[in-house]
Amino acid sequence: MAEISASMVKELRDKTGAGMMDCKKALTEAGCDMEKAVDWLRQKGIAAAAKRSSRAASEGAVGSYIHAGGKIGVLLEVNCETDFAARSDVFQQLVRDVAMQIAAASPVAVRREEIPAELMDRERAIYKAQALESGKPENIVDKIVQGRLDKYYKEVCLLEQPFVKDQDKTVDQYVTESAAQIGENVSVRRFARFVLGEGLEKRQDNFAEEVMKQASE
Repeated sequence: MAEISASMVKELRDKTGAGMMDCKKALTEAGCDMEKAVDWLRQKGIAAAAKRSSRAASEGAVGSYIHAGGKIGVLLEVNCETDFAARSDVFQQLVRDVAMQIAAASPVAVRREEIPAELMDRERAIYKAQALESGKPENIVDKIVQGRLDKYYKEVCLLEQPFVKDQDKTVDQYVTESAAQIGENVSVRRFARFVLGEGLEKRQDNFAEEVMKQASE
């Protein structure tokens, strides 16, 4: 199979409005055939949902999730276009699932562009120092750093994280699939995550593991 290039992904994204990860997966499934990739996205409801993304979404709901025992709490705002859609079972399930995701996976931001610049500068400096310290040639250090940053994004950006209930898809893909079912533009706007005794020496990792276990049941 031909290698999937960045220009192919961009072309498919321009055609459908779908996210980069969805476009790359579609091209993989379609063997790099552009028209088949478009069809694959349409069949999944992703292309249609992506085209709706420009429509105003000012309704929705503020949801919450409290881990058993009150150790971790999450407040989350998810928007859609109409109050009718916000009351639907699909939308309410989406809000609950994403709130649970935040409790379990502890993201820093919804999207990568929302991560504080100072945090990214610090991570970039650490990765560059590690690459140079390991003896990697300077001409490939930047590529190594970018690869590690991409991995970091998948760990700390909510929409890029693997979905706790289905590790084969990202949270963004789950939101897009839900939007296709609802038939409206759906957007995760913001969240706040609270951990009991945060900043103190607590067994926070154990709490997160318990949430992820609960989510998979």
